[in-house]
Amino acid sequence: MKQKHNSAEKSRKKKFHPLRRQIEFWFIGLLLLSMVITTVINGLFLEHYYISKKTDVLQEAVKNLESLKMTTDSDGNCNAEISDEMFKDSSENNLTWVVITADGQTVCSVGSNEDLLEARLVGYAYDLDQKKDDHAKTLQQNENYVIQQVRDRFAGMEYVESWGELKNGCYFLIRTPLESIRESVSISNKFYFYVGILIIVVSGFVIWFVTKRITRPISELTLLSTKMSELDFEAKYQSHAGNEIDELGENFNRMSEQLEKTISELKSANNELQKDIENKERIDQMRQEFLNNVSHELKTPIALVQGYAEGLKENISEDPESREFYCDVIMDEASKMNKLVRNLLTLNQLESGRDEMTVERFDIVTLIRGVLQSMDIMIQQKEAKVSFDEEKPVYVWADEFKIEEVVTNYTSNALNHLDGEKEIEIRVLTEENHVKVTVFNTGTPIPEEDIPNLWNKFYKVDKARTREYGGSGIGLSIVKAIMEGLHQQYGVQNYDNGVEFWFTLDRKNQ
Repeated sequence: MKQKHNSAEKSRKKKFHPLRRQIEFWFIGLLLLSMVITTVINGLFLEHYYISKKTDVLQEAVKNLESLKMTTDSDGNCNAEISDEMFKDSSENNLTWVVITADGQTVCSVGSNEDLLEARLVGYAYDLDQKKDDHAKTLQQNENYVIQQVRDRFAGMEYVESWGELKNGCYFLIRTPLESIRESVSISNKFYFYVGILIIVVSGFVIWFVTKRITRPISELTLLSTKMSELDFEAKYQSHAGNEIDELGENFNRMSEQLEKTISELKSANNELQKDIENKERIDQMRQEFLNNVSHELKTPIALVQGYAEGLKENISEDPESREFYCDVIMDEASKMNKLVRNLLTLNQLESGRDEMTVERFDIVTLIRGVLQSMDIMIQQKEAKVSFDEEKPVYVWADEFKIEEVVTNYTSNALNHLDGEKEIEIRVLTEENHVKVTVFNTGTPIPEEDIPNLWNKFYKVDKARTREYGGSGIGLSIVKAIMEGLHQQYGVQNYDNGVEFWFTLDRKNQ
């Protein structure tokens, strides 16, 4: 089926003929047809038309003969005076004629072969030409004269002639040969043929130039429409035909611009829709992951609380120390759940933008010392060596309570992953407009493949160790939300003997 479709498409392409070639074909075809028609008309009708016109000329010549003035000389001979105008008409119309009296005396004549004309006229007048009915064709006849087409067997030529009797009793014969018109027809046809060939050649060049000029803007529009169908809107109509084609080309340009604009808007709308769909899918996935993570984080402490609570209720152990241990476990797990819920609420407020940032100027050195002082018990439990040598105040612009939470998260994270020499180093590096705070701890570097995911909610590199110290995987997500809310930088860097977390703050109020 597909092959048939391709075959039909190729067939349609083969039948395509450029407009320029069609115009050239039809113009040259019309010229050739005109030549043929002219030649046929000349051959079929020119002789009849010529004879018709000669009939009118002969009628006029008969009228002129009627106006001849006859005179008789002393010997009794009859004469007539021929005017110059009659000589001129006879010459122009190739007429020969003769006038005789009833007794055969020549009155006057014009042209050559006077004797033959007289003999012919005598034969007509006295009905001596017995064969005239065999070769004469009557064209017009009345009571005074007859006009006929006849072949003269003596001259071997055909004539149109008129003979008859004048009012004064004299007989006349006027004739004009047909060979001249036949020769004219032949010459005319040859002339038309050669002239026609020349006209076709010249017209071919003219048509080639004209059609090229006419079809060039049309070809440009065709190419433009092809590119538009392929969604290529760079091409524009640029020709100048000086007619309606220019207006059509401008309409094409406007349509191209409008289509490009519309398609661009559709693509933008489609991209936005695609982003919305992706965001929805991402949000659904995040919601599902969130629920799974929260369920997972709460499942263990809830199970422990439930188990130890049931043990207390059923008096599994009468020992006061055991009951106190059960209560401590329940309180510890409840504290973990409380901390998880509070962190989730904090993170939710930060990510939704409901928790507004209060930017103020404060001493970051004093803040860090305050955090270390509050975590002193935890530092002693971990047997950590914390070094923070900054003495002079360093003032920054930020939300003091949020930055305190960031420093607390970084420091507790360092204490929980402390190893090796168990050293923690906190530094405040001042730059021109910024302050960079770093928290380094000795221990095992973070695998490179885990670093991009550290800031995701509930992500844990070492789940067993995280569970050991009660981590939920939300601390670094809170750091990310706070720093992005303040439009500051943050990150992590591995070293051979440990890991360093850092963030930046503005020294000046931007």
